Amino acid sequence: MVDPAVAFDRRMMDRALRLARRGLGRTAPNPVVGCVLVRDGRVVGEGFHPKAGAGHAEVFALREAGSRARGATAYVTLEPCSHHGRTPPCVDALIQAGVVEVVAAMGDPDERVAGRGFERLKEAGIVVRVGVRQAESVALNRPFVSRILRGRPLLTVKMAASMDGKTATQTGQSQWITGVAARVSVGRLRDTHDVIMVGIGTVLADDPRLNCRIVGGRDPIRLVVDSQLRIPDAAQVWSSSADAPLWLATVGAGGERAEYLRRRGAKIIACRDDGVGRVDLNDLLKQLGDLGINSVLSEAGAVLTGALMRSGLVDRLALYLAPMLIGGVGAPGLLGNMGVDDLKEAPRLHGAEISRVGSDFLLTASLGDWMRDEACLPV
Repeated sequence: MVDPAVAFDRRMMDRALRLARRGLGRTAPNPVVGCVLVRDGRVVGEGFHPKAGAGHAEVFALREAGSRARGATAYVTLEPCSHHGRTPPCVDALIQAGVVEVVAAMGDPDERVAGRGFERLKEAGIVVRVGVRQAESVALNRPFVSRILRGRPLLTVKMAASMDGKTATQTGQSQWITGVAARVSVGRLRDTHDVIMVGIGTVLADDPRLNCRIVGGRDPIRLVVDSQLRIPDAAQVWSSSADAPLWLATVGAGGERAEYLRRRGAKIIACRDDGVGRVDLNDLLKQLGDLGINSVLSEAGAVLTGALMRSGLVDRLALYLAPMLIGGVGAPGLLGNMGVDDLKEAPRLHGAEISRVGSDFLLTASLGDWMRDEACLPV
């Protein structure tokens, strides 16, 4: 039987985690954080970090609690910050409000915090407990942790195909292989990522809008990997807002074409050459990390997806499978060349799960040792 106090801690942290999820895709370069304040067994305040530059979760919770925060316990999904950024340190706000205990799911790996928040709280006489729902918090903030510890965002590859792995017919027809429910599910994925990425081949073939298209959702930054800057002037990805601009990753950044695209409003990301005239994808992901991007959703075609796999850059997979068979020797498939000559070299999926999405199926899985190695993450 679970101790009632332990069960209560878990319920309150679960509540804080639900709040934190509301910030997914909106807080970069910051983590997503939720906070619940409890006094005498009752919730007196709660909040989450809505976006970079706005108040942190603790500030919103304290504001709601008011004087009731004195003597309360704060349940936070991440170690409270102890440094001045765009906002003052949260530890100061908690101390001044008279909170007597802080229960945190995990520490903050950012070197500006990294245990200093906990130490400041302890020095002020506040009881600190760490580790309640740690695994859930780590999973939620893995994109932020990836950028802090690896210097690059977490990369999820989304693909959609028939059961025999075809992404279109021999004549190129691809809309729609999956149903409405799957497309809504993809919209939710876009809503929770900082950047959505495709290759220029996808833009030229399908002219996608790359927007969210769900009620209450937000459009992510649109990133096109375009080594030779071939993007058409009339491409639909140009119809972006200030909150969801168009970024173009290319080899080099000089020339009249680049200047013209900058004047049109695109951000040009100048990348190294991979040796064959294409964008060096490792360099691109590193630059995105430097720009404060925590998460990238790739909806690229077979060539770019194969290159991402070949480079070992894919962390997560979201594969939508429609219950149909397309066939055809010339029909395009999911992946281009991945450099696999021996089955021992083939990337293995970890933690694979299959669920129904309307009439379709969704396979989710992780790739790479980093996704499984909890030792590299903070306590």
